[in-house]
Amino acid sequence: MVQENFIQIDGNKIRYLESGSSNDTLVLVHGLGASAERWEKVIPEFSKKYRVVVPDLIGFGYSDKPLADYTPEFFSEFLKKFFNAADIKRPYLMGSSLGGQVTAEYSAANPDDIEKLILVSPAGVMKQSTPALDAYIMAALYPSEQSAKNAFEMMEGSGDEVDEKIVQGFIERMQLPNAKLAFMSTILGLKNSEIITTKLNSIQIPTLIIWGSSDPVIPIQHADAFVSSIKDCRFYRMDGCGHTPYVQDPTHFSSVVLNFLQNGNV
Repeated sequence: MVQENFIQIDGNKIRYLESGSSNDTLVLVHGLGASAERWEKVIPEFSKKYRVVVPDLIGFGYSDKPLADYTPEFFSEFLKKFFNAADIKRPYLMGSSLGGQVTAEYSAANPDDIEKLILVSPAGVMKQSTPALDAYIMAALYPSEQSAKNAFEMMEGSGDEVDEKIVQGFIERMQLPNAKLAFMSTILGLKNSEIITTKLNSIQIPTLIIWGSSDPVIPIQHADAFVSSIKDCRFYRMDGCGHTPYVQDPTHFSSVVLNFLQNGNV
């Protein structure tokens, strides 16, 4: 059973999904232009063991989109406020893409507040764009069925048909008030931010990096910068997957994550 909840943070309405009744909390943070629904294939499995909380980041999904500079630091500070508002203490934390950079920033700045960290194809070290990322940005600015379908097929890198629900959900969200503004502000915030590598040394908690071997958005060679900079780090390559292995192979992805969370192994 997944519940939809709303809380107020600095006068902004923030939406999040919640499932499970464990005393241990697992927070999932989505990527650029996405929403909590991006994790829907793995929430049922995780909620058997954890209280799973999945926010729509401020500026995205069905959360409010105030006029702001959407920098990595802005999102990290938002995450701190979200944890306080939702009464979340020492969660297990997982972020994908932009969400990976945000959760890494947060964990570096708040080393005692997180149990374990999982980064899925995180942003933060790649400064040049890729054709798949360019296609995704174009789909966000000019959302249509064709542009969105093309972008998501490129991002998966598998040649498989993309779920129509994913395409339609993306188009709907990008047509919400201020959605494009928040999207582009985030792009500029990422472009102008320092490479995250120096901050990664501050992460003290057990960390797992998961990367799709065929990721065309943030190619797998960028994994080395994270793995070599985080002290207590494990790495797992998801063969045959692109940018979102939790969408493409949710069963395998869930088993890898749960093994790390519960046993520390991969």
